[in-house]
Parts: sequence; C-alpha cells; structure tokens
Amino acid sequence: MSKIKVLVVEDYKPLAETLEYQLNRAGYEVLRASDGREAIQQAKLALPDVIFLDVDLPVLSGIEVCKQLRMDPNTQDTLILMLSALGEESDQVVGFAMGADDYVVKPVESYKVLLQRLKALLRRREPAVQDSEQYSKLGVVVDRRRFVASVDGEILKLTKSEFKLLETLIRQPGRAFTRAELVDSALGEDTLVLDRTIDVHIRALRKKMNQAGDYIETVRGIGYRFKE
Repeated sequence: MSKIKVLVVEDYKPLAETLEYQLNRAGYEVLRASDGREAIQQAKLALPDVIFLDVDLPVLSGIEVCKQLRMDPNTQDTLILMLSALGEESDQVVGFAMGADDYVVKPVESYKVLLQRLKALLRRREPAVQDSEQYSKLGVVVDRRRFVASVDGEILKLTKSEFKLLETLIRQPGRAFTRAELVDSALGEDTLVLDRTIDVHIRALRKKMNQAGDYIETVRGIGYRFKE
C-alpha cells in the first residue's frame, strides 16, 4: 500500500528533524524543504498529499507559498497545515484566508495531538485521496495503493524505481522532467548516482511496456515526459 506523502517545510532544522522522525514513525513518507522557493519546487514535483508549512520562511514566506500553491491546478487541493509562532487570531485568519486547512501554533506541545489533527485532515479529504491513488493515460494505469502498473490490462513486472518513475511521469502528462528531478523522485534525493542512471531505468521501463514505451518521450537536452 502506498504511503501518504507529507512535505515538511521548516527552516529550523531541529524541529524539521523531529517532525520527520514523528511522521516516519507514524508510517508516513516524508520530504523536506527549508525555504519557500524550495517548498514550491518540491510540491510541484512530488505532489504530496499534505504539507506542513512554516509561516516564517527564508526567500518566500509560508503565506506566499500557500497562495502560489492554491493558484496552481496541480497543488490547489493539497492539504496544508500551517505551523507558526504567531498565535494571534488575526494571524490565523490570514492563514486560513490564504487557503490553509489547519493552523498550529508553535512550539508544538504534543506531537500525538499534531498527528491526530493530521489524521482528521486526511479523513476530511478521504474521497479526494482515494481518487488520486490511480492515474491512467493512453491505456497505461498506475495504481499507487496496490503498487501495480498495467498496459491495456496487462500487469507490468516493474522494480520499485521503475514504478516510481512511471508514476512521476504519468501524474503530469506533457511536463518535461529533468534527469535530476527524476533521480530525486524515483530514487530518492539522498541517492548518490549520476543523472544518466535514469537513462538506464527508462530503457528498461520502455522495454517492459512494449509499444506503450513510446509514450515516454525523450526531451532533448532536458530529460523525459509522458506523452500528453
């Protein structure tokens, strides 16, 4: 079963590490960003289910990040839980006005309570989460919940990396991904590999997809995309 993906956006490293630990322990897949610009890039690339978003961030504030994500069709429905040391009612009103789904005042006094609030948000959005567990295009289907991919009903025998590559590409048909982005998405951002490693995975994936492998198009000088 595919894990719920949570993006933690927090520039204070001890808190970011604690949040990552607590979320991993609770069974979530965790990504991290430490400034507003990186948060937007990560959100658009990884399309997380939930974002823990600090308000006071370098480069772009959490309020601006929330505003931009809500304007993008690919992230407009992503659950956003704001974290802020600003606890006045007016601060919370601004956060909700920008599109936050919940607002938690720092310091976090109870991580158990925070995780329960996360679960409550996910239950509220459950139908939307269910819909996003499966992606299909041109007869190719990727089912995140069952960890199964198929072409015209025929199950593909993919490795974990091949599956994540196909999932990343098919979620945003027509978007050109750089090799570096695909390394981060399919192999993990901490993986020390050459960008060209992705070429090897793409060749293997295309071969397993037979004729449907042509739907994964090479974008010269950039990387790859799934046919729109």
